[in-house]
Amino acid sequence: MKFLDLFGRLKSVVIGMIHVKALPGTPLGCLNMSQITEDACREAEIYRDAGVDGVIIENMHDIPYSFSVGPEVCACMTAVCTAVRRVCPVLPLGVQILSSANQQALAVALASGLDFIRAEGFVFSHVADEGLLNACAGDLLRYRKQIGADHVQIFTDIKKKHSSHALTSDVTIEETARAAEFFLSDGLIITGAATGVQADPRELRDVSQSVRIPVLIGSGVTYDNIELYLDAHGMIIGSHFKYGGHWANDVDPDQVMRFMEKIRDLRKKK
Repeated sequence: MKFLDLFGRLKSVVIGMIHVKALPGTPLGCLNMSQITEDACREAEIYRDAGVDGVIIENMHDIPYSFSVGPEVCACMTAVCTAVRRVCPVLPLGVQILSSANQQALAVALASGLDFIRAEGFVFSHVADEGLLNACAGDLLRYRKQIGADHVQIFTDIKKKHSSHALTSDVTIEETARAAEFFLSDGLIITGAATGVQADPRELRDVSQSVRIPVLIGSGVTYDNIELYLDAHGMIIGSHFKYGGHWANDVDPDQVMRFMEKIRDLRKKK
């Protein structure tokens, strides 16, 4: 399995999130690229030294998000990701570019030597806070083939957060998961309703029983609820690793270390 080859384990993989500071040209952008890159690398070092299993880099501070992602975003994210790769030459690294800039994320991953991307809107249309988001699996996987990036895994959100799913209310999360598997997703991501909101452990169980590909938790994992998600293949953790548990703050080294110490103990007992 590609997931096992990448992370070295099949359960309870911990992927720390780097929320890159607002990029040039975005409404909150106020730092130059040297400062932005330095901040990202500092957080990468914290994750690396704490022993996380992987890191994902995301432009979450680029609010409000747009479906029209300019070339400057791709250029800046490539610069940041390349710098983080130098800091973490061995650690599995991924990237997500908001909003739903999945082809751009693949290009950045290929140019930066990254291992995976997180993709929104892989199967089924839904209404995100940015607008109507349509499925992209067919175009995205063809693009991956065209640029020679087959080694870059694509982990895909299903029933994604910050969205209305009224359009697909007659499609269960299990059916959505099976559709994503059929459309060749490398792994599924389950979330709560919003950033930092706990995912439903029952959905983890039901989706895991419905597919044969990895299932990851994409929001809401904390020190206090780790036990609910140990059977997930992976956990993407951002908010809980920040000072005060808020996504927009800097990464708290003590919080990351504390979490990793607990999960290592729990893994031994499994």
